[in-house]
Amino acid sequence: MSSTPFLQLRQVRKEFGSFTALQDIDLDIGKGEFVCFLGPSGCGKTTLLRIIAGLEVQTRGHISQGGRDVSLLPPALRDYGIVFQSYALFPNLSVADNVAYGLVNRNTPRAHVKQRVSELVKLVGLPGSEGKYPGQLSGGQQQRIALARALATSPGLLLLDEPLSALDALERVRLRQEIRALQQSLGVTTIMVTHDQEEALSVADRIVVMNQGAIEQVGTPMEIYREPASPFVADFVGKVNVLPARLEQGELHVGGMRLPFEGVSRDVRLYLRPEDVLARPIAAGDAHVFDARIDKIEFLGSYCHVHVNAPALNAHDLVVYLSLNFLSEQSLQVGSSLPLKLLPERMKVF
Repeated sequence: MSSTPFLQLRQVRKEFGSFTALQDIDLDIGKGEFVCFLGPSGCGKTTLLRIIAGLEVQTRGHISQGGRDVSLLPPALRDYGIVFQSYALFPNLSVADNVAYGLVNRNTPRAHVKQRVSELVKLVGLPGSEGKYPGQLSGGQQQRIALARALATSPGLLLLDEPLSALDALERVRLRQEIRALQQSLGVTTIMVTHDQEEALSVADRIVVMNQGAIEQVGTPMEIYREPASPFVADFVGKVNVLPARLEQGELHVGGMRLPFEGVSRDVRLYLRPEDVLARPIAAGDAHVFDARIDKIEFLGSYCHVHVNAPALNAHDLVVYLSLNFLSEQSLQVGSSLPLKLLPERMKVF
């Protein structure tokens, strides 16, 4: 990946009357990167994607792509392909004609169009479907054809606007991995908008977490998950336990527990991922160890969400991940006692 950003956004702002949809966005995306815009509905992620595509015009700010200022260029003069949530295929055109649409508009020679369509339909795993119509395809197949159409003109930038949200769970997982593999093989710079954190964590090189029109954090999936920069990121990405606490003279007071922790004296909140609470035989005398009682077990297949209650935490509910095998081996059930340990290196305090 080049050290020079392929796509640069500087102070991009969007206002709809008195409502500010985007607040002075600065972002660099490298050539060949797969970046996900992740956030709740209404956070501005789709508006930002549409501004990059030229489908919306920013109130102010600059956008450059491949060293060219595209801030005010119409969509037709920008170098990208786009896939929408609704597929947006032409129902009256065959698969071949849908894929060829952008090439035909550029007056590409017919022989090249036919060859390119054949290559792309094969690339997305649907060889021999050129003569079919969108209505004869499943949702996943339609999305593959929409992807082939977006790639037909060999764009420098691929934009994906929640492309998988209309599909069932199994098809979503299958297609997102196919999109990632295809992106890596082609090396095309890709931006995908999603509100599905699992989707973003599984495919992105970097994730841009957005909230209320602003960027909360930009980082790799591991950085976003392990080192959240704000309470919002910790809450939104993954499951997390949040406990009221107080910092006092080098100690973190959590319920009745006193844990070594540096910081200025103040009221805080302790954030812990469920997998960062260990359940196993633990040495006595460790300040991070406490006894808990199992209140509820949520079966999720190979592992379970286990809700526990601990006097040491002032009876605050805590969720831990335990494997089905561990529960069985230890004969654990609702009402069982369970020694737990907080991992100090994984504790995040805000």
